[in-house]
Amino acid sequence: MAVIASEAVGAEIPQAYPCRAAVISWVFFDWAAQPYFTLITTFVFAPYFASFVAPDPASGQALWGFATAAAGLMIALLSPVLGAIADASGRRKPWIAAFGSLLVIGSCLMWFGKPGDPGVVPPLLLSYAIASVGVEFATVFNNAMMPTLVPPDRIGRLSGTGWATGYIGGILSLILVLGFLAASPETGRTLFGLAPLFGLDPVTHQGDRITGPLTGIWFIIFVTPMFLFTPDYPARRPIREALREGMSGLKRTLVELPKQKSVATFLLANMIYTDGLVSLFAFGGIYAAGIFGWHTIQIGTFGILLAIAGTFGAWLGGKLDDRFGPKRVIAGSLTILLFALAAILLVDKHSILFVKVTPPAPGGALFSGAAERAYLVLGCLIGAAGGPLQAASRTLLIRLAPKDRIAQYFGLFALTGKVTSFIGPLLIGAITAVTASQKAGMALLVAFFVAGLALLMRVRE
Repeated sequence: MAVIASEAVGAEIPQAYPCRAAVISWVFFDWAAQPYFTLITTFVFAPYFASFVAPDPASGQALWGFATAAAGLMIALLSPVLGAIADASGRRKPWIAAFGSLLVIGSCLMWFGKPGDPGVVPPLLLSYAIASVGVEFATVFNNAMMPTLVPPDRIGRLSGTGWATGYIGGILSLILVLGFLAASPETGRTLFGLAPLFGLDPVTHQGDRITGPLTGIWFIIFVTPMFLFTPDYPARRPIREALREGMSGLKRTLVELPKQKSVATFLLANMIYTDGLVSLFAFGGIYAAGIFGWHTIQIGTFGILLAIAGTFGAWLGGKLDDRFGPKRVIAGSLTILLFALAAILLVDKHSILFVKVTPPAPGGALFSGAAERAYLVLGCLIGAAGGPLQAASRTLLIRLAPKDRIAQYFGLFALTGKVTSFIGPLLIGAITAVTASQKAGMALLVAFFVAGLALLMRVRE
C-alpha cells in the first residue's frame, strides 16, 4: 500500500491508500447512481412525463424544467454547508446513506405517475425533486472520498473510470428496461420483440413508470459494496461541535475565496458550463420526443448509443487527464459540445444543416430518416464529451482545493454546479412556453458553453 504525503491530503487523513477492492467498491457508486440520470432525468421517464402525463410536450418540458430548477436551488444552498459539516465531523458514509435514502424514496414514488391524470403531476414533480436532492448530495460526499483512494497522479484515471463505469451501468439499465420491461402501446412488444416481464401493461405505460422503483433497487444493491469495503474518514467530533466548526470554516473559506483567483474562476466557469450541460442532458430526450415524435424505445435506444459513446469518452478522458491535465480535457470537451449543439439546432425532420431531406416514414424502421441518423451522430458526440467534462472537472477541483477541506470545496463545487442550475431549465421552460418552440429554448445553451469556456481559459492549474 502506498504511503500518502501528509502535506498533500492533510494530517488527519489515513496514512496509506486502501486496497484495490476498496477502490473498485468506490467506483461502483457511479454505477449505482447513474440509472437515475439515464432512466429518470434523460431517456425514459422525463420524455414519458412530457409526452403522456403533462397536457402536451411543450408544457411538459416547461413543468419539468421548473421542478429541476427548484431542486437545483435547494442543492445549491445546502451543499457547502453540509460539506463543511462533513469535513469537521470527518465521516462521509452516513451522509451518503441518508441522502441515498431520499433518492430511493423519491424514485420509487414515480411508479404512481399514471398517464392522462392531471392530479398526479404535482406529487410526481415533488418526488422527482426529492430524488434529485438525494442523488446530488450523496454524490458530493462520495466525490470527497477520492483523495484518499489513489495517489495524486492517478486521480484523473480514477475519476474517468468512475464516470465510464457509471455509463456502463446506465447502458445495462436501459437495455433491461427497453428489452424486457417497456413495450410499445401499439405492438405490446419490447425492443427485443418480447412481452413485458411481470405482466407490465404497455397501455398505461407501466414499463416507463417501473424505471422509478428499478432505479431505487439498483442503487441499494450496487452502493452496498462501497459501504462494506471502502474505508471512511475517521470520526473527529460530535455532530453539534462539527456543525459549529463547519459553519465557522465555511465562513472563513468564503472570505478567502476571492483571493484564490484560479479556484474562484474555475468555480464560476463550472457554474456556467455545468448549467448548460445539465440542461442539455435533461432536455435532450424531451427535445427529440418533440422534434421527431420519438417514444420510449427510440429515445432509450438513443440513450444506449450515447452511453456507449460516453463510456469510451470518459475512459479516454481519464487517461488524457493524467497526461495533459484536466483543464485541457475540459476545454476540448466544451468545444465538441458547442459544435454538436449548434448542429443539432439545424436538424429537424425535413432538413439537416439547411439541406432538405426525406422525413422519416410513419411506422418505418428504427431511425430510418436521414435527419434522425444525423441527430444520433451529434448526440453521440455530446455523450462522448459530457463524461470527460464532468470527470475532469472534479479532478481539477482536487488539484486546486485545500486537501483538508475537500468536502467543503466539493460542497462549493456542487453549489456552483447548482446555484444557477435553475436558470438554464427555467429559461428553457420560459422560452419554450412563450414561443411554443422547443428549438428556441434549446438554442439558449450555446451561450452557457461559450461563457464557461472563456472563463476556463483564465484558470491556472
